[in-house]
Amino acid sequence: MMKKFVLSLWCLGLFAQAEETREKAISEITAAATAFLSSLSPELKGKAEFSFADQERENWKFTPQSRKGVSLEMLDASQQALAKKLLATVLSEQGMLKANTIEDLEKLLGEMENNPVRRNHKAYFTSIFGKPDVKATWGYRYEGHHLAVNVTIIDGAHLIATPTFMGASPAKVAEGRLKGTHILAKEEELARALAVSVQQSGKAVVYTDKPPGEILTGEKRVAEQLSPVGVTAEAFTEEQKKLLHALIAEFANRHRPAIADKEIKTLQGLAPKDIRFGWAGSMEEGKAYYFRVQTPGILIEAANSQNNANHIHTVWRDHKDDFGRDSLGDHYKHDAH
Repeated sequence: MMKKFVLSLWCLGLFAQAEETREKAISEITAAATAFLSSLSPELKGKAEFSFADQERENWKFTPQSRKGVSLEMLDASQQALAKKLLATVLSEQGMLKANTIEDLEKLLGEMENNPVRRNHKAYFTSIFGKPDVKATWGYRYEGHHLAVNVTIIDGAHLIATPTFMGASPAKVAEGRLKGTHILAKEEELARALAVSVQQSGKAVVYTDKPPGEILTGEKRVAEQLSPVGVTAEAFTEEQKKLLHALIAEFANRHRPAIADKEIKTLQGLAPKDIRFGWAGSMEEGKAYYFRVQTPGILIEAANSQNNANHIHTVWRDHKDDFGRDSLGDHYKHDAH
């Protein structure tokens, strides 16, 4: 009988965050969303609020472009603080550090390109879909260039936070006021260490020498199943499994514990044959690469090929439950409304 893929992350010390209940998380997210909306003028509130059924809810983007919602630029200092407090009820402390640094990198790009209008570090938008309530079904989005956080709450019983996208350009800052900043370094280091180890053990984890220039699921509302590449976890040594565990945890722990724990548990029940890791491109630091962890449900993608391999895009998708689709299906089956 095939053994389940049990992630021993607690004993490895990779879950530094404390366990918490889903109810606590939903209560805090709801309270923060309510406080944010209450701080807005009628005009701004009209921009921030959408119906839950609005198609805009799944219109997510991570590229620089016009967006709907209320941007940081439209808000005063106290309202900006409430917008960030709302984001902090979804992300973990390390997730917030990544998010805030991504926004600061956008400001740096504006300075480097002498184009603060296109590279507007205040063009990060908050949108609320439906009425925030601990027993209701509603959604939340925080989004701008290189950052997209999508949350769906269903009847106070389900809390889903996918897709979640984080990117960085420069991926590693070579000079200037942020010299040395490499905010998504851990993801890259863990993935490369795993790829090198698996390749050295004689397994073909590199499926092509030419990496794609972008994550393959892009900004699609529905993340399609990608072709199986690389090596399944059933071929991994114990040390390689630990590296895979750590890589998955680095992505999951961008979210607060109640969300991250659920994402990890989704993977716990899988057989090793159902988890694949593949690498494309060079394993040499500073060279273009792409990697993904793929399962029947969860997909992690990362691509660092643009701007001389110094522009990284990473994403966590759920094939079934992005934007709460699967959970909403169960909800509608049991709710006449």
